[in-house]
This record gives sequence, structure tokens and C-alpha cells, in this order.
Amino acid sequence: MMFKKWLSAFVTSLLFMASANAQLVIEITSGADQLLPIAVVPFGYDGVEALPEDIAKIVEDDLARSGLFQAVPRSSMLSMPSQESEVFYRDWRLLKSDYVVIGTVKKIAGDQYRIGFELLNVLSQKPVQKHSSIDVSSRNFRDAAHYISDKVYEILTGTKGAFSTRILYVTADGDKRAPLFKLQVADADGHRPQVVVESKEPILSPSWSSDGKNIAYVMFRNRRPNIFIQELASGKRQKIAQFRGLNGAPAWSPDGKKLALVLSKDNNPEIYTLDIATQKLQRMTNHYSIDTEPSWEPDGKGIVFTSDRGGNPQIYRLDVNSKRVERVTFEGDLNTRARMTPDGRYLVTVQKNDGSYHVALQDMKTGRVQVLTETYLDESPSIAPNGSMVMYATTYKGKGILAVVSVDGLVKYRLPSAEGDVREPSWSPYFK
Repeated sequence: MMFKKWLSAFVTSLLFMASANAQLVIEITSGADQLLPIAVVPFGYDGVEALPEDIAKIVEDDLARSGLFQAVPRSSMLSMPSQESEVFYRDWRLLKSDYVVIGTVKKIAGDQYRIGFELLNVLSQKPVQKHSSIDVSSRNFRDAAHYISDKVYEILTGTKGAFSTRILYVTADGDKRAPLFKLQVADADGHRPQVVVESKEPILSPSWSSDGKNIAYVMFRNRRPNIFIQELASGKRQKIAQFRGLNGAPAWSPDGKKLALVLSKDNNPEIYTLDIATQKLQRMTNHYSIDTEPSWEPDGKGIVFTSDRGGNPQIYRLDVNSKRVERVTFEGDLNTRARMTPDGRYLVTVQKNDGSYHVALQDMKTGRVQVLTETYLDESPSIAPNGSMVMYATTYKGKGILAVVSVDGLVKYRLPSAEGDVREPSWSPYFK
């Protein structure tokens, strides 16, 4: 039932969108030191019609992309069981696989399929996840596969999976002198991209609401920045900020009732909050320096933002109730674009050192800072809803791409696009 609810909301959010664009491609560049061996066996199917997707391959790719699992190649498998009674555990011990995922696909009526799966422990020779099944249509096979991946990942790591989430990003295609900007949404693995909105002028700072139903972004019109809110299910769009000067960096509050944004309508860039229901604006900062790039703390009690009030850009924290401001970052030549992990433990920033911009992680309890990336021009970090991975924009072979790094810095992969530069990633919350 929970899967059906999630799936219904997810499919609804796609109905308004335009036809698919070129998808992002996963290129894994490094993983954890010790990988957990797992075999994802091709799911059994006795139908005549070809299936729209290879469920097992998607699950295998998801788990491999996490950087924590080593998949047993299909070419090495000694048998292809689809239910536990067909499993010979000795076969998998010989392949040094600790776990096995098996499953079946059965057509039940019209365009409906029943997908069953189990997770087996090779050492104990017992199911870890007993047989479970979900019913989907042919167009939702990838959703079902990501759902299975999430289940397996959570059972084996203790952390909720994020394979069923989505990402927003901006592409710039065509003539570099007059590119076409597209705000797109895709699966977390880059598949099934869909265009949300496109413009001949820049699109910036996409942001998800906490329930994943709405997004906010900046889109220029006649060379002036405007902030929009858009409902994904209907495509209905509302312009909520078009003041004189700068309108930028919208960020949803955790309860989805407010936006933090940057306005210069009073001559200087300051942080404001906007009550979405009443349209009431409240000025949160008041300083002669530039205050920008707000992001809410998970509990909604504070906002972290970038300011040069100390001489160079660093991260500051604003108490929402008292409006008291304190500096948070001290290492690095500068720090910008702060984001906090969902548990509030870590602060992710773009840090400049020796002329290079890298993604850095600061422990909010100990103050320890770890630089996570080794690329040259990293920007716009966005954190997965389980707090395990950070997506960011960077440059690779002279082209703007997206990349992902784990919060421990061990797992890294790239998501280059076949068309144009890619920027401004935003990782979705879990869909309710």
C-alpha cells in the first residue's frame, strides 16, 4: 500500500511534462575500500511479450552506484534462480557472494505486472527480506526497480535508500552565444529526464518543497530575475517575486510554508522570508555587506547563508526568531553555498583554497573540515535526503557536468550529458 501511494504521487508529478531529453550517464570513478559482494539475478519471467525494462539490471546499477556493493557479473553466475526453492547456496559461496537478490515478473491483467523479490543471506542460507510483491504498469518498471533497490540498501546498510528520489538541474544547449536554458527533472540516476520549463534567458537556483510537490526557481525575463513557484503535477506556475533589483536564491522552509530568498529592493542584497499563503515578506538581515544563498536548517530554527561581512565570503547562521547572526566557517580562503545534512550534523559548502573551488564538509559538533572533491571548479552542492551523498556541478573535459561524492569522500561518480552544459543540481526530498 505504501508503494502504491508513493507511486501514484510520483507518476502524477510527471504528467504535465514535455517529452524526454537526453539523459545523464553514470560514470563511477571510485568506491569504498571494501565492497559488499551481492548478486542480483535476472528476474524470472514466463511471458511472451518483451518486458519494458530489466528490473534486475536497474537494481544492480543502483547498488553499484552507491559505491558500497560489488555486483557478481551475470556471466559468472552458475544458476539463475527466481525463487528460494531453486537456490543452491553453494553456487553463491563459490562466487564469494554474501547476498543474492532474486525475483519474478508476472503479467496479471492488461498492462499490469506483479513483481516479486527476495533478499537472501548466503552465509546463513536464509531470507533477509522474505518474498514481497508490488503491482505496477509497464511504464513504472523503473520505479519498481528503484523501490527494490531502496529496500535492499536499507536492510544491508541501516540507512534509508535514495534511489527513488529525483533531481532537478539546468542545461544550456545550442549556440553558446544564445543558448536555450532548460530546467529538467530526472531520476536520481539520470534516467527519464523531462523538461519542466525552458527559456532563452538564464534559469537558476531550483529548489524542492519538502513534500516534493512544488519547486521554486529563478528565471530571467527581459534580463530581469524573477522568482517562480511551480506545482509539478499541474505545471501551474506563480511569479512570487519581481521586485526592483535582485530576486534570487529561493529556499523552502522545512514545513513548506515559507521561502527564504535574496532581495535587493532596499538597495542592498539581504535575506528575506516570504510566507507563501499570505505573501507577507519579512526582512531577516540588515547589513551593508552582501548577504545571499540562504538555506534552512532541518529544524527550521535557523538559516545559513553566505556573507562577505567579515571581508571575504563565509558562512553565517541566522537565528530565525532572534535574528542573531554568528559566523560558522573559518577555514579556507572563502566558503559559499552552504547546505546542511538532514540530521543537522554536517555543513556542506563550496570552499576555495589556492585558487581551486572544492566541495567541503564541516562537522558542526567538532568543527572538523574535510575537503571531499578534487576537481577544479565545483559549485552548487545539494545533499541526498538520506544525507549520504552530495551532488554538485563541476567541469569535466571543458564541459559543465554533474558529479556526486559521498559524505566520507570515498565514493565518486560523474553524470555527464550528451547535450550541452549541466548546472544547478537540486536533489529531491523523499516523496510522500
